[in-house]
Amino acid sequence: MTSPTPATPIEGTTLFDGDQARKGYALNKMCFSFNEEANRQAFLADEEGYMRRYGLNAEQAAAIRARNVLQLIAAGGNAYYLAKFAGIFKLDMQDIGAQQTGLTKDEFKARLVAANFQ
Repeated sequence: MTSPTPATPIEGTTLFDGDQARKGYALNKMCFSFNEEANRQAFLADEEGYMRRYGLNAEQAAAIRARNVLQLIAAGGNAYYLAKFAGIFKLDMQDIGAQQTGLTKDEFKARLVAANFQ
């Protein structure tokens, strides 16, 4: 039986593997809690206290404060759980795509239209 080979890195992409899962456990657990409206409201009422409750580290807390999905992924966030966080602030996939490409949302939307990805 052969052992699996490591995935070839893709420049600019953070691979969500076991190490990232362990790194982001507290962050992902907090984001999972946002499935419940009461938890979303508790977060909005006291973001700092809510982050402390889940034991986020300094990198994760800074990324939450910045509302930066790419920083959250680098801090161990899983895209599926982060979508719950993004939804609190009405961020959609175009907002996230704009962050990933370094464009404004309008610039990103224009790029999609130009590429026929309406």
